[in-house]
Amino acid sequence: MRFPGLSAVMPGAARGLGASRADLIVVPLVLAVLLSLGWQATRLAEPLDTGFAAVSLAPGPLVGYALRTTLRMVVGLVLSIVFALVYGTAAAKSRRAERVLIPLLDVLQSVPVLGYVAVFITFFLALFPNRQIGAELAVVFALFTSQAWNLAFSLHQSLTTVPADLREAARAFRFNAWRVFWRLELPFAMPGLIWNAMLSMAGGWFFVVASEAITVGDTRIAVPGVGSYLALAIARQDLVAIGWAALAMSAAILTLDQLLFRPLVAWTERFKAEHSAAAQRHGSWALDLYRRARLANWAARPVAAAARLALRLPWPAARPARVRVGGVAAGDIVWYLVLGAVLVNVGRQAYELIAADLGWGEVLWVILLGGRTAMRVALVTLAALVLWVPLGVAIGLRPRLARAAQPVAQLLASFPANLLFPPAALAIVHWRLDPDLWLTGLFLLGSQWYVAFNAIAGAAAFPAELREAARAFRMRGGMWWRRVMLPGIYPYILTGAVTAAGACWNASIVAEFVSWGDLTIEAHGLGAYIAHWTAAGDLGRVALGIAVMSRFVALSNRLVWRPLYNVAERHWRLD
Repeated sequence: MRFPGLSAVMPGAARGLGASRADLIVVPLVLAVLLSLGWQATRLAEPLDTGFAAVSLAPGPLVGYALRTTLRMVVGLVLSIVFALVYGTAAAKSRRAERVLIPLLDVLQSVPVLGYVAVFITFFLALFPNRQIGAELAVVFALFTSQAWNLAFSLHQSLTTVPADLREAARAFRFNAWRVFWRLELPFAMPGLIWNAMLSMAGGWFFVVASEAITVGDTRIAVPGVGSYLALAIARQDLVAIGWAALAMSAAILTLDQLLFRPLVAWTERFKAEHSAAAQRHGSWALDLYRRARLANWAARPVAAAARLALRLPWPAARPARVRVGGVAAGDIVWYLVLGAVLVNVGRQAYELIAADLGWGEVLWVILLGGRTAMRVALVTLAALVLWVPLGVAIGLRPRLARAAQPVAQLLASFPANLLFPPAALAIVHWRLDPDLWLTGLFLLGSQWYVAFNAIAGAAAFPAELREAARAFRMRGGMWWRRVMLPGIYPYILTGAVTAAGACWNASIVAEFVSWGDLTIEAHGLGAYIAHWTAAGDLGRVALGIAVMSRFVALSNRLVWRPLYNVAERHWRLD
């Protein structure tokens, strides 16, 4: 079976110290990235500018703004991948941890970016008073919260659906737990992880305005970047500046696609679990260029050597697969007692807050608003599944089409809802439309891509020999979907649906509360409630809105997603 491990990261390692023509491009590119990071680091100690004092709507500074925003995005993505490796692996390896971490992850991904910002902005600014580094950390943290959750979901889904025959092979080779993870589990998860990394970057662009232009009560911070530039352009109703911002974002997104994500997608072809080679492969001119850069690869050899050495260290032996039993172990009893104590303490503090400041009438009203938003989330998630599962499969099974569609999908997925505020607000006012109905379309703008990217990733990772077997048995039409494709990509579709629903809840803060200059249009929903009181600085009502949203998400996880995950783990997997 063709399933190499991660020690093959450097197939084009240098065969000598002599530079090649590719080094004339790759080495300056690496140096430019390092210099950009150093340039950004030198600005962290500068005095903090409040409001939009450091932002200009002239088109000239947009190049620097785009570079700074892109660096923040990449840092947030790296932190998100580290978080996913730790969190997703812990949830997949421990039954007790999984029962808490997965519902908690569902709640975390559904908490709006503004919810995190409202709570942590004061902490970061107090940590580094009157310095730019405090605002930068707050922005990176906000971007992290828009990128991390779907990566953790993807890794957990992959680790729990590794084919049994591959695990048997790992046991036959007497791999310990460390080598099983790096040689089997992570390579198996790599295609979905890379596609979700692209989606995470798109999610960061989608919330870039809310991340770089922060307003919580009297606190107003705008760090120089494309998001703050766009926020200022919207506040001043400057359509020309909005056009320049869209152009700068498009250039940054397409550059990242060509230099980073397309090479990664092509590189993950080596990790597909299949017996036969596919007829078509994802290609990348940048990856070919990186492989031919002898000097750059020679400089990277110590890193590759250290990785190979780490794989050979005598880590503890792999534990046997966990067995689910009907009884409850003593460790489970202690675990649930501790968890129950934590929940009781949180509930007591919430009761005291509601009884003292808010009142139960406010709670009932927020619950009703949550029900309205939940209906929008369900409808939009269903629409995304109906639209993108067949389209995603069609794209994923055709690498040439995937190469053409990847940058377009990234660009559309990264399109901030704020750029649609002017036409949406003006159309609703001009034609006297119902905001509760017409603002729902903004939900789909931010959530459909979670289904699309996961469907594409699932189809791209689908073993070629199973497709050949289906053709041999003449499976077509509905039977092909029911017996072959849907069972094969079901875990990916489920991950896409879960993250799409979470993105809908998160997107409600910008989809239900639309501003254009002095004009504000609100839909009746929980997102508008949280956005309104975040701007007003009422942290008590913000906390109430987030708590109610978390409860809705927890119920959907318990009643819908958890049973569907059990189906994926027990039945629909490529064994």
